[in-house]
This record gives sequence, structure tokens and C-alpha cells, in this order.
Amino acid sequence: GRRQRALLCCVLVAAWEAARGQLRYSVPEELPKGSFVGDVAKDLALELAALGARGARVVSPGRAQYFALHASSGHLVTAERIDREQLCRLQEKCVLRCELIVEGEMKAHDPDVGVNSLQSYALSGDEHFSLSVQAGADGEKRPELVLAKALDREEAAFHELLLRASDGGDPARTGTARIRVAVLDANDNAPAFSQAVYAVRVPEDVPVGSTLLTVTATDPDDGTNGIVKYSMKKATDTASEIFHLEAETGEIRLLRNLDYEVWNFYELELQARDGGGLFDTAKVSISVTDVNDNAPEISVRSALSEISEDAAPGTVVALVHVQDRDSGANGEVRCSLGEGVPFRLERALDDYYSVVTARELDRERASEYNVTVRAADGGSPALRSGAVLALRVLDVNDNAPVFAEARYSARLPENNAEGALVLTVRAWDADWGQNARVRYRLREGRLRGAPLSSYVSVQAETGALYALRSFDYEEVRELELWVRAEDGGAPPLSSNVSVRLLIADENDNAPQVLYPPPPPAPGPG
Repeated sequence: GRRQRALLCCVLVAAWEAARGQLRYSVPEELPKGSFVGDVAKDLALELAALGARGARVVSPGRAQYFALHASSGHLVTAERIDREQLCRLQEKCVLRCELIVEGEMKAHDPDVGVNSLQSYALSGDEHFSLSVQAGADGEKRPELVLAKALDREEAAFHELLLRASDGGDPARTGTARIRVAVLDANDNAPAFSQAVYAVRVPEDVPVGSTLLTVTATDPDDGTNGIVKYSMKKATDTASEIFHLEAETGEIRLLRNLDYEVWNFYELELQARDGGGLFDTAKVSISVTDVNDNAPEISVRSALSEISEDAAPGTVVALVHVQDRDSGANGEVRCSLGEGVPFRLERALDDYYSVVTARELDRERASEYNVTVRAADGGSPALRSGAVLALRVLDVNDNAPVFAEARYSARLPENNAEGALVLTVRAWDADWGQNARVRYRLREGRLRGAPLSSYVSVQAETGALYALRSFDYEEVRELELWVRAEDGGAPPLSSNVSVRLLIADENDNAPQVLYPPPPPAPGPG
């Protein structure tokens, strides 16, 4: 088209001034959309009718358009809210530049007449444009700027041309005008992701709120056509609850804790869409890596609460299952038992272990065991756990009674009372319960033709030995007998001990004269 231009500078920190077609305005940040900035028509001495008829507009070099022109009033106003910190972070002066373009006919004037008047136009500077000169009804030559080659704003946003007008004088005189053509954007480019597939690996203990990755899509178009917003096109319900895509920046942030053992891979399909509706898609693969955050779990599937002390070595006491929800080395488990116990671990199927007896048990040494099964994984540092098996050892009658002394002896004065206590034998049995209950009895024998049981007796429960008759030293001077101690096992076990009973003499007989014999007693008179 045919256009002439004026340059407009909007400065946020200095007062405005008008000079050589340039304007400077001071604008506070955060003004509402449509707020007054300056009276362009007045400051540039432009007619309002010309502004409206010639399609005047404001063009900014960047994508965002912060200002607009009200053609009816000639006022420059804000097109959106302006955030100084976002535009000019850490800068003392914040300057926004824009151009005011006013449509109009290209004209040149030469006051001479005849051959000395304007004769020709010539255009140079760019192959995209050519010049067409039309003759008016009054014979005046009117140049028109014609588009000769398709434009591409992404290759060149501006084209600088030089229009030269020459008269027919000798020497010829010329006049020039510089023309700057601003190419307006058309939404002819879709956003393009930097990668078709984004892949990232994150540990499962990454903190909530962390940015996992940032996707990037670019659009070479201008203004809203080049502004890209990101969205999730396809994601599972779980993924949409765990990940958040920042629409403006393309950052993917974590909303909830990850758990490798629950889900270790997510795939998202993202869309980048520009302001004109064109879009591109990309896939994001998020692999969750394992962290050693699970200790081994020990489950006792079956276990004995008691075992006989005569159980054969290799008897299964318990079956335990061990697993670790982690993977790799973090999920490899080593099992062991506490030291000093007569048990060992044997690997059964997969993650099952049997606790078996390693040797014969002895209840008399240990009547119960608390066996600790320990498990440690291969993480660094390793995580550990344990389970305790309580096991009671049942008694077997494998111990005979043992007397307190190897042999017993006692002295009993003759003429003792019948039922007198002579002594007490005592035996202990290391077994338990009925197997340890000891009873005593006299082993049969004979003395002077009579059974021993007619002379003495043994109390079965206490082992007390009683004299059943009064002994006469002059008849029996000692007794040798055996007492048996027998436990309550089935079959019972027993042991014997010898008992020697010495009869002590008492002065219970007067002396007798054997010679000479006493005279015979006198007869009756």
C-alpha cells in the first residue's frame, strides 16, 4: 500500500517531548487497558480525519503489543497492563519503542514547468517491491508501490526502499524519499517443539514442587500469533494428578510424591498452541528410578510354638517369607539368624526360608528360645528388619534321678522305738513335670531269714527311712540295704543308692558268772 510514517518512542521514565517526528511519553506501570498515554495527533500536528481515513496504527517490534491508537481521538492508549519488573528486570530505565504508521499517497512536487518539471520516478533497495507510475487526468505522474514478490516477515520484518524523483532539466535535479515498509505478521507458522519426544529419569524421592523438565516450543510469528501456550493433550487421570504443566513456561512440576513401587513410568502428550490456533504436539516420557526406601518385610507363614527336645536335626521349626518392594540391589535381601542358637536357615522356594534345628536340643540347658530372623537389603545404606520366633522346648524323660550322695550311712542305738526315723535319702531329676517326679522304694532283700521290709521302710514321697522294729545289738549289729529312686516318666528311669545302718550297743545286759557254777538251790525241807 501507499504509506508514510512517523516514529513514536514511549519512555517509562522521562517526560515527553516532540522533535523531528519523535515523541517520548512517561507511563506508570500496571495501568488498566485503554489508559491514556499521549495525544499523538496533537503532538505530531496530524489531522484527525487523516488518521481515520488512512488507517493509522501502532506497531511494536516485539511480539507483544502494549499500545494502540484511537483513530477518532488521536490518543495513544495502553493495549494491556504493563509490568515493569517483567519487561526490564534490574534495569534503571525501561523503554518501549513503537511506530505509528499512517496510510497515504506517495507524492512529489516540482514547482518548475515544462521539461524542467517532474519527469520520472525510480525505486531501489529491495526486490520485493516495484514501482508503477500512473498518469492522472491532469497529466500528473503518480507512483504506486507494487508488491513484486511474496513477503516473509520471519525473514525480514522491515524493508528499506529509496524513491527517487527526477526532472528533465540540464543538469537534472532529483529528490529522494526513504520508504520503510513494515511487514505485518500472518499466522503462517505453527509452534514447533524442540524435541518430538522428551525423556527424563527422576528418583522417586524427588521433593514435591520440583521442576522435572521444561519443554520448549518456538513460533517465529509475531504478536499473539507467536505467543505459545502449553497444555496436556493426553494423560491418564493419575498422571494429571501428579504432574502440572505450566501453560506459560512449559515447566512440568511435581504435585504429589512419586512411588516407584506403585508406578514407575508415565507418558504425557503435550500441545503447544499459538494465538492463531496452530499447534504442535510432543510426547514426554517420565521414568521413575528406585530409591532404597523400603525395608525388607518378613512374614512368618507357619511356625511351631513348642518342640520336643529329642527332635532330629533338620526339623522344620518355621517357614518365613521375605521380600523387599524395592528393585535391583535395593530389593536383594540377605537373611540370617542370631548367633548362639541351635538353628539354621535353609532356602526354600524363591523368597521362602525354613528355620530348622541344627543339632539336638537339650531342654535342661535351654527350655525356650527367642530366635531372631534378620533381613538386610543391598541398598547403601542397607535397610534392615527382623522377626522373633518364640519356641518352647518340650521335655523328654532322658535323665534318671540322681541321689545327693553316692552312699548313705547312719547309726541307730539298739532298743530304738518302733517307727523311729533313721535317715532321709534325697534324689533330684533334671527333667520336667511328671518326668521329674521322684518316688523311693526299698529294694528287697532278707536278713536273718526275714525280708528287709520287715525291719525298715522308705516313705515313697520323701525318702525318709524308718525302723519298723526295735533292734538288739546283740542280734543285729548292721544292715546293708539299697534304696531305689524312680521318676514318673514312661518308661521310668531309676537309680539306686546303698544305705548302711549301724546298730549302736547300749548297756542293757548285767554280767553273768559262768564258773564256778553256782551251788544248787536247797530242796524243800
